[in-house]
Amino acid sequence: MSLNEQARAVLEKLAGAPALEELTVVEARQAQWGFLAFQGPPEPVAHVAHFFVPGPTADLPARIYYPEGDGPFPAIVFLHGSGWVTCNLDLYDVALRALAATTGHAVFAVNYQKAPEHPFPVPLDDSYAATAWLFEHAASVDVDPARIGVMGDSAGGNLAAAVALKARGTLDLAFQVLVVPALDVDFTTRSYVDHATGYALSTGTMRWFWSHYLGSTPVSDLAAPLRASVDGLPPAFVAIAGHDPVRDDGERYAARLAAAGVPVRLREFEGTIHPFVLMDGVLDEYRVLLGELRTWLGAR
Repeated sequence: MSLNEQARAVLEKLAGAPALEELTVVEARQAQWGFLAFQGPPEPVAHVAHFFVPGPTADLPARIYYPEGDGPFPAIVFLHGSGWVTCNLDLYDVALRALAATTGHAVFAVNYQKAPEHPFPVPLDDSYAATAWLFEHAASVDVDPARIGVMGDSAGGNLAAAVALKARGTLDLAFQVLVVPALDVDFTTRSYVDHATGYALSTGTMRWFWSHYLGSTPVSDLAAPLRASVDGLPPAFVAIAGHDPVRDDGERYAARLAAAGVPVRLREFEGTIHPFVLMDGVLDEYRVLLGELRTWLGAR
């Protein structure tokens, strides 16, 4: 399917912007604030709690977005996209508010430490520690520990998948939601080749992100979850974008989950581009996804 009109309009606005891999890390982090121009107004929620949770090497800024209603609430541990290098919770505030308000879940978001200052496994270790913290302290934050799942987009989808892998036998996750996840260091797939440039996220940028995330560490199953055994994982919702270098990562992972007997739903938003979660003001797909997640999560 060809690009839809909304995605075409976004790409026209982005034309001429420097590629992230041509910038310094500091410049790339600053450039990401440009996503705010593509976002809608923040949706009201009942309450947002700001606090820190202990990580293995640092205290981590965290938030819980509470929906209206009475707890204890089912909860989503949300790990934001970033290429493991950029972005933060402020950039995701609109997306997180909408997620809580639409699904009725408390949304627990943590600002894990970023590469290259903190390469693999630090972002994953932070994410796992925060998830374990929520299970341990669920009662004190009005969360039902029997209904906690993990979700992330892009690099956050990678971390969410890796947390689910690492949690087997230790944390009883109820579900995993992987949105446009980057799951392997394989730049030869059809989606990487067909969408190498011109679609908001490029293959060159993904190479840059992966090089910062891995540093000198060899690729492991937890860094690239597509290489891992997926037996015994929680039910999964995998959302992919049709015009996205990492599209095939999500598609292949969903197929592996299904082959292993893991309940999985694969949803492709055929006409759009990778960063739709951060562009709800100009792209409809994130709001559509939230409506579908509300139904899917309601059956968990």
